[in-house]
Amino acid sequence: MKFALSTFMTPVAEMPEIAQTAEQAGWSMITMSDHVANPQTLTTPYPYTEDGARRWPEFTEWPDQLVMMGALATATKTLRFTTNAFVLPMRNPFQVAKAVATISNVSNNRQVLTIGVGWSKDEFGLMGQDFHTRGKRCDEMVEVMRLLWSGEYVSYQGEHYRFDNVEANPRPLGHVPIWVGGISAPALRRAARLGDGWLSDLQPAADIVDSIRQIRAMRQDLGRDHLPFDVMATPMDVGDPDGFRRLEDEGVTHIIGTPWLMYYQGPTTLEQKKDSIKRYADEVIARCS
Repeated sequence: MKFALSTFMTPVAEMPEIAQTAEQAGWSMITMSDHVANPQTLTTPYPYTEDGARRWPEFTEWPDQLVMMGALATATKTLRFTTNAFVLPMRNPFQVAKAVATISNVSNNRQVLTIGVGWSKDEFGLMGQDFHTRGKRCDEMVEVMRLLWSGEYVSYQGEHYRFDNVEANPRPLGHVPIWVGGISAPALRRAARLGDGWLSDLQPAADIVDSIRQIRAMRQDLGRDHLPFDVMATPMDVGDPDGFRRLEDEGVTHIIGTPWLMYYQGPTTLEQKKDSIKRYADEVIARCS
């Protein structure tokens, strides 16, 4: 079992020291959340709370995930980075492919691109992208990016993206894992069909296991069950090593944790965050290795 440190709502200026502390303490990965701009008034409710309200307060800092990956790559040596999750269809596939390939080259391929289709129609509008076609465009974007990462001349003729021979270099230093986030039926199908892994939401362990079993059955039907597949999960009702081992037996490979929420109440300082990262590593991660 590996552990990924969530930096949700962490001030940007604290990120380098947070990453270095996590690496030294034995965490495997660090995750970053995604929003480009947050409208004061939502026209689409947030889908992961009962009342549709966002989980974060106004004026929360949201770093550009890909820029932050590149920056942290220069401050660390072994820590891996992922997005939790990156709203792919809000972007342009050529720009994303270029950024990820660049990160691969400066980090020695320590990046994982975890994608979602997004929920905020408002944000899609601000980014100039069609909200209603986001699922189909997301699928095509994955195909386009994987072609571009070959470093060779490639062409593509899809419903939403069409181009003749182009090349985009540098190519990544190795395979770029793409994990798919989401708990809807389309998200699980996308993970099975296109993904190298799946990201859960904050869920009961039983729901996570049920989704894993659904994905596993679909991957078998698609003839993809022989390929490696990771699962990064945030179980809301499991926090002990024995519980994590049971999830590992079901296919969970990474657990997301925000340790300062366990050890401190209210806003935390950088030193408190660093202390909690080390304490969690000693009390939990070391017992799961």
